[in-house]
Amino acid sequence: MQKTQHVFNSTRCIQWLPLLFVFLLFIGVHAITYAEGEQELLQQERINLGGNSMSKVSQLAEYEKKHPLFKGRLVAEDSQEFPIVRADDEWKQLLDEQRYHVLRKKGTERAFTGELLDIKVAGTFYSASSGQPLFRTETKYDSGTGWPSFYEPVSADAVVYAIDKSLFSTRIEVMDSNSGGHLGHVFFDGPAPTGLRYCMNSLSLYFVPDGEDIPEHITRLQS
Repeated sequence: MQKTQHVFNSTRCIQWLPLLFVFLLFIGVHAITYAEGEQELLQQERINLGGNSMSKVSQLAEYEKKHPLFKGRLVAEDSQEFPIVRADDEWKQLLDEQRYHVLRKKGTERAFTGELLDIKVAGTFYSASSGQPLFRTETKYDSGTGWPSFYEPVSADAVVYAIDKSLFSTRIEVMDSNSGGHLGHVFFDGPAPTGLRYCMNSLSLYFVPDGEDIPEHITRLQS
């Protein structure tokens, strides 16, 4: 009786083999199709954004064509010299641990945690690295992303841009123009009149309402 049961189970397994083969074939075909689609999208992104095969100089030139605010403001970060230069130890003394991580090590604060996210009163946002004015409340808007967002800086020369290829994507990094402090990134899904979204870290900025004196902790960063 035990032997008959064993033969019966083996027969059922054999009967399921064709269905298993069809299922695995289905999964394999879809995996290949998905991979080919992803590769095509990545290739198109490289074409649109100045891809990996292009030189850094060519990539910068391609981005400059995308928006007037970028013209003459895209830099090769590894060779860019900024007016304010400090040793790493000095930065650590000037900045607390969280600001140092964001501004000097290009970190990112968690979404919806920044203290400047909901600021609406009129005022100016200053770089927490250089103390220079960067954005005004009038250009701030709710992007729903969880980070303070602006559609333009106070002036074109307040910031510079660099190509950022971290996190397996190509983005445009935004830095203050005096010290190269990392502020965040800019994207092409913002509102009129620029169509840009400057997605900034609260930790990269200080806010001063209109009518108030600029605090000493900001002015001391300016030299």
